[in-house]
Amino acid sequence: MPFRVAWRILTHQIGRTVLASIGIFIAVLLVFVELGFFVAVPQGGMLVYDHMRFDLLLVSDTYVYQANSGTFPRARLDTVAKVAQVAQVSPIYFGAAKWQDPNGGTRLDVSVLGIDPRARDFAVSDIEEQTATLEQRDTVLVDSTTRPLFGPLTPGRVVDIDGHRVTLAGSYVLGTGFLGLGVALASEANFFRLFPLRPRDSVNLGLIEVKPGIALDAAESAIKSALPAGMRVFTRDELSAHEVAYWTTRTATGLIFGSGLIVSIIVGVMVLYQTLATQISRQLPQFATLKAIGYSDRYLDAIVLIESLLMMLVAFVPAMIAALGVYSLVRKQTLLPLDLTPSEFGIVFAASLAMASVSAVLSLSALRRADPAEVF
Repeated sequence: MPFRVAWRILTHQIGRTVLASIGIFIAVLLVFVELGFFVAVPQGGMLVYDHMRFDLLLVSDTYVYQANSGTFPRARLDTVAKVAQVAQVSPIYFGAAKWQDPNGGTRLDVSVLGIDPRARDFAVSDIEEQTATLEQRDTVLVDSTTRPLFGPLTPGRVVDIDGHRVTLAGSYVLGTGFLGLGVALASEANFFRLFPLRPRDSVNLGLIEVKPGIALDAAESAIKSALPAGMRVFTRDELSAHEVAYWTTRTATGLIFGSGLIVSIIVGVMVLYQTLATQISRQLPQFATLKAIGYSDRYLDAIVLIESLLMMLVAFVPAMIAALGVYSLVRKQTLLPLDLTPSEFGIVFAASLAMASVSAVLSLSALRRADPAEVF
């Protein structure tokens, strides 16, 4: 019975209900978008790491995030390699350079990763299948998500990277993350040809693989004991927590998208509250009549709550569809891993139900004016 009454109230003046639903739709859409960015930005910081093979990551204690990882002496890798629990250690080098077509044009920032092709550092089939190509002199592989402004990434094209002519030997599909608009992969030998002033014993990351059957915490403890001060060792979980904490608390990401999420919820509550309060005021004689013939306050409260939930559900579905469209557009333009995961869907749905409930509770004060003695 409360459902039927709530439905009749909402459909009595369908135009007003539609207008109110549009306002709620915008608020829910904003919640989807703000939460999506809040989650996707730290994931963007982990994108390259997620495709690397390692159990533990060795970095300098000056490590901030991937593109600002600091360096440490390569001798530290030799120390780690002697630890009994370690199966393999391999270095990763980061370099920032300028990319330009030999015929001239804009000089673009590009990130270059130096690796040992035989170490199989990346779990990316495109890279593994081009190991021999990567070892050829003055060649690089280019991430296929490198922006179009870098020009065609066709194999055989010659480009200028920091004044050194290199040949694009092929491409791979991974994602640039926050390393920049363009990323190239080079063998160690080619990396140091591109950066001749870079000390060869200066490493950015150390990928550590632990022997089968060895507990990670035991291996991590043994490695830390063998290393001198100035080094950090991350498990994958610790690295993920570090990246999330950095992007959400030490950058504008947390402030902008976190506060935007809160504001979106407040806007949704206020729009729905105003709509319910207005409808209650317009239907006050009808509510008073129900009260006069014996219906309890709890019954009337249920009508308002159902109204609130129905309006929220009507707005939620198109907001979710619109959010999927926004996510697709943002992924294409920014390369951020913006996806609607089940957990994010659950959070937004729970937030929407909370918005509906809070709005209903706030509007009940108007319902209390439905006193038959006063109305009639």
